[in-house]
Amino acid sequence: MNTRDDKFSRAMVETPPSGIRKFFEMLIGHDDVISLSVGEPDFPTPWIMREEAFYHLEQGHTSYTSNWGLLELRRQIALYMERYNLYYNPDKEILVTVGASEGVDAVLRAVLNPGDELIVCAPCYVNYTPLAILTGAKVVLLDTSVNGFYPTADQFEKLITPKTKAIMFCSPSNPTGTMVPPAELEKIAALCVKHQIWAIADEIYCELVYDGAKHVSIGSFPGMKDYAIILNGFSKSFAMTGWRIGWIAAPDDLMAQIVKLHQYNTICAPIFSQYAAIEGLKNGWGEVEKMRISYQQRRNLMYKAFCDMGLPVPEPTGAFYMFPDISSTGLTAEEFATELFQKHNVAVVPGTAFGEAGAGHIRCCYATAIDKIKVALDRIRLLVEEKRSAK
Repeated sequence: MNTRDDKFSRAMVETPPSGIRKFFEMLIGHDDVISLSVGEPDFPTPWIMREEAFYHLEQGHTSYTSNWGLLELRRQIALYMERYNLYYNPDKEILVTVGASEGVDAVLRAVLNPGDELIVCAPCYVNYTPLAILTGAKVVLLDTSVNGFYPTADQFEKLITPKTKAIMFCSPSNPTGTMVPPAELEKIAALCVKHQIWAIADEIYCELVYDGAKHVSIGSFPGMKDYAIILNGFSKSFAMTGWRIGWIAAPDDLMAQIVKLHQYNTICAPIFSQYAAIEGLKNGWGEVEKMRISYQQRRNLMYKAFCDMGLPVPEPTGAFYMFPDISSTGLTAEEFATELFQKHNVAVVPGTAFGEAGAGHIRCCYATAIDKIKVALDRIRLLVEEKRSAK
């Protein structure tokens, strides 16, 4: 038996496990539990995309692709991004990745040096901070909870130092569903140009926006082509979570560094996933819109329910999450989520899984069948009333 004290990487030992995956694993073997925990569409991938993948599998198209991904897919991605006034060369400024999560890891490792500072908007998706820390960089958290759960240029300005290499945010946000207002985004873009820092923008939920809201990319503002790094993918809008297909768009000099890492640790995204993604970008938008409308209906139901419970909650304008404040129950986020699971068979994610800025909140995903959402909300109401009456 290996008894060395240093047999594992110290950095990995000190890295906490994902708070989301913890509750996902708890669900295994509990078919009676209603899950509002995992951010996964309850729709199947559109049939035309599955059919396209079947065809290429039947044809024996099972080889590697270019490290960059199929050129046809990169061209379709470039055309798609033009709708948001983003213009990238598919030959050398777009890289197909194994989901947007691989993109996060690759970008952070290509940009950050030990001692660099990365400003991360919190609460944030669970992989931003640990992956940045593994590079030896310092993560500086910007608390958006004090401002309606979106960052402001003034907040960034106060945190920027000579060591700041990049800022990182997700809009629409996971876990809150909020979006950075375009006017504020323009000010943030100007800061990036002024200080010559990267803006890493996770735009995975950009197609899931509601009430007439329009997604605006930070990369669309003057001068930002040199500083914006866009992360996106097909998991959420096209219900392709298990296909693991996403992309990075960035300036060619940075992409030359990112692709080297991709060559060594991934090689390429699965070829059948790439063919399916091409079909989706060409002909799948009708199905995306059907899903978006359904999510909006579920959002309306959940938002009203939390308001009726007297739980403060920012009204989401995108994604498929809600982030109610449960501190009035007297429980911590972890205590509330655990008791809700153990006593009421409903799984949510404690807000602290997304950083300390999420304390006192839970994340509820409404990408779940509406009948299940109704039952889950009734059970949440019971727990809230029980705890309030006991105080």
